[in-house]
Amino acid sequence: MMHDFLANNRDELVARCKAKVAARPGRKASDHQLQNGVPLFLEQLRQTLVAEDAQEGGESLRISGGSGGTSPATTEIGVSATAHGKALLGLGYSVNQVVHDYGDLCQAITELAFERDAPFSIPEFKTLNRCLDNAIADAVTAFSLQRDALQVHASAVEANERFGFLVHELRNALHAASLAVTAMQQGSLPVSGATGAVLKRSLAFMRQLLETSLTDVRAGGQLPVPTTIFSVADFIADVQHGAQLDADARGAVLVVEPVDPALQVEANRTLAHGALVNLLGNAFKFTHAHTTVHLRVQAADGQVRIAVEDHCGGLPPNYRTTLFRSFAQLGKDRSGLGLGLSIARQDVQAMGGTLTVDNMPGVGCVFTIGLRRVEPEGVPGG
Repeated sequence: MMHDFLANNRDELVARCKAKVAARPGRKASDHQLQNGVPLFLEQLRQTLVAEDAQEGGESLRISGGSGGTSPATTEIGVSATAHGKALLGLGYSVNQVVHDYGDLCQAITELAFERDAPFSIPEFKTLNRCLDNAIADAVTAFSLQRDALQVHASAVEANERFGFLVHELRNALHAASLAVTAMQQGSLPVSGATGAVLKRSLAFMRQLLETSLTDVRAGGQLPVPTTIFSVADFIADVQHGAQLDADARGAVLVVEPVDPALQVEANRTLAHGALVNLLGNAFKFTHAHTTVHLRVQAADGQVRIAVEDHCGGLPPNYRTTLFRSFAQLGKDRSGLGLGLSIARQDVQAMGGTLTVDNMPGVGCVFTIGLRRVEPEGVPGG
């Protein structure tokens, strides 16, 4: 009988299933991965066959369920198949792997039975097919439900992060605009001056953020990032005016080193501005009182490197894994959202640049934006 065959050849059947699984590309089976799969299913199939041989229909249904997935309650096969389906999803496999795992078992049983001339009755084959059908259905259902739940969760996390990015950048621009207005009021400064320009740029930046966000939503987030060629010296001068207001408000000292007027880059100026403002804001926030934040520009290896150096005392030991993570806050000051560095990195990478950090234990750190250098027309590249 089939239940005797399964009991006597259990180890051989499990070994054959493992060999079949291992032969599939990118799929290796271990005892741990299969504990809710082949070995447990074999025992449940054997028990079902024993119950039917003893004409105990209720026990058979309890273990493996009825044809077409009908069962009075949760079955043993259903529970283990559900666990197997979830396990395969956790290992990063597709739904095809779920089906193939049980198909491999069916092939192993029929091949070994043929080799050992162990004929089975038609009712036994029907029971085998019923158990396989129910196990596959439960495993695939569990796999699909958990996959869908994970996708919904991932979408919610992504949407929350995108909303956080927008709020963070709007808050930065609003902060700069507020500082400019305060400075103009206290000093009776004209709107046409440098401080007025900070206010105008901040308002323009907020408007562009909102327009870009609306366009991005309509396009499903698939818009390419436009780039232009612009002067690095002019760019740094634009950032410096707003950064100086922020430094003064926080009691920090900003030193901007001279920039070669011939340096040009190809990048998205708005994203580059937002990234650098975030790095400077981070430096002003964490640099120690009465210390200096340096902003310097260098050209090397086809790049223009814009570095922000602070005196925060250095980064914690785990900074490489957490520093650029969204909503991560490593310092004691938790007044922000923990998005500034994450936004800066995404903005820089979106336009083909790089953002790196060098830690100086006990002193501070240096964040460096690398953008593609463009030689002025008529000047040979170097």
